[in-house]
Amino acid sequence: MQYSNLDYPKKTIWLIGIAIIVKLALSFLLELGNDEVYYYTYAVQPDWNHFDHPPLVGWMIQLSTFNLHWVSTLSMRLGSILAAAVSTWIVFRTGTLIHSARAGWVAALLYTCSIYTSIIAGLFIMPDSPQLLFFTWSIYWMSKWVIKPQQFNWINWIGLGCLIGLATLSKVHGLYLWAGFGGFLLFHHIRTLKQPFLYIAILVTLCFVLPILYWNLGNDFITYKFHSKRVLHSGIQLASFTQQILGEFLYQNPLVYISCLIPLIRFGKLKTFFHNKALQLLLWLSIPLILLFWCISLFNPTLPHWTGPGFIGLFLIAGVYWSEASNNVFPGLIKWAMGFLSLLVVGFVLLVHVFPIQLGSKTPENLGEYNPINDVTGWKQFSAEFKALASQDVQDKTMQDKSPILVSKWFPAGHILFYTAQPIEKQVIAIGALEDVHKFAWLNLDQPNLQIGQDAYFIQPSNLPFDPKKSILPYFETMGKTDTIQIQKRGLVLRAFYVYRFKNCQKIPAPILPKK
Repeated sequence: MQYSNLDYPKKTIWLIGIAIIVKLALSFLLELGNDEVYYYTYAVQPDWNHFDHPPLVGWMIQLSTFNLHWVSTLSMRLGSILAAAVSTWIVFRTGTLIHSARAGWVAALLYTCSIYTSIIAGLFIMPDSPQLLFFTWSIYWMSKWVIKPQQFNWINWIGLGCLIGLATLSKVHGLYLWAGFGGFLLFHHIRTLKQPFLYIAILVTLCFVLPILYWNLGNDFITYKFHSKRVLHSGIQLASFTQQILGEFLYQNPLVYISCLIPLIRFGKLKTFFHNKALQLLLWLSIPLILLFWCISLFNPTLPHWTGPGFIGLFLIAGVYWSEASNNVFPGLIKWAMGFLSLLVVGFVLLVHVFPIQLGSKTPENLGEYNPINDVTGWKQFSAEFKALASQDVQDKTMQDKSPILVSKWFPAGHILFYTAQPIEKQVIAIGALEDVHKFAWLNLDQPNLQIGQDAYFIQPSNLPFDPKKSILPYFETMGKTDTIQIQKRGLVLRAFYVYRFKNCQKIPAPILPKK
């Protein structure tokens, strides 16, 4: 059954509304993951840049939590949910601009069915969450220039520079937007390279990069030294390349991936492509970025979501293809993609709350390791029990009242800070290498260090095995009693938390970063 173009804006609004409702429900059902609680530190201590990423995700958290006056799982994720909603509408508007409202509708469906854009960056709070908003917006602005150049004035050029700048303030590879656009101009519209406002727009973007450079100048360019270690290995690694390809396939939703792949294979039957420069632009904004990370993965371990923004252009190309190839409101493959995503989400929630399974290690030494359930559950239960335990310790004079919690790695440090320490106003102090504690080294600078004679706790989840006796005990006189708190669902032990008590600090750990 065919529908007029007037139906598709309304359908897209319904699609966005349903997605928002589902994500709000998931925010109540799933605790914050390792990365999400870590990026909470960006809001706790705002800065022009951070050890791992630029600052925009932290600013988004500050905005959605009213500068940390309303802190909850929902408020943490609210910015991501709303950004995904706006991005979906932008994708629809872009598809409408370059072809038809039906093409925009199909592209919006693909955006919503992709696990990366809808869940990883569209529900969980990640640097990708604000990045995709400005990435999709930039693509719309560029497409507008291609389709309606006569309506693109100097204000539009400056707006494009700002959008790419904001994408870069989310994740640095937002700068690729200029590289992809530049490749398109060089091969398809070379006369534009003489346009002065193009270079003004680039300068505007560079102004957004200045805070990142300023911070790194004051921190010995630690961000780039850290990331360069991840991409400067030598020797072909087929395992990491395979993991990248398979990871992309799963992260995008296998049916979404196939829906994007088919149009690339069958371009000959898509007559629109050869007469639509906007589709050529979309190829420049997608394929080279994906190929770049494929090449990197041949020599270094990579993460599947790094190529995620490159699929935005492919969603739009697929939207054009499937709008011509199918008369159904929901093309067959996309209908299956919706079913796959729905089954995945419902199945995961059931695993977390109704039918828990020990998907990870069953041995006591690393119980629950590699079980994804443990990333989004258990911390509320543990923190409530730890609160009672710590209160009893003070009453029994087993531990001092202001005993801090020591951490040695950014995860589980983020969970400990968010769920365990802050509700009971306990200090979290990082001990260890900068490469292990990341942002927590900077948090140390804004608080007192461990003091001589002070007691301290150390919390170790069994799914993140670590022996604190080797790295923590040397700073203390003795180690007291260790308590074990088990996390159970439906009688199944998913993991255990070990609470170590270290007594009477004898040696103050060396600062991870020098005091400024």
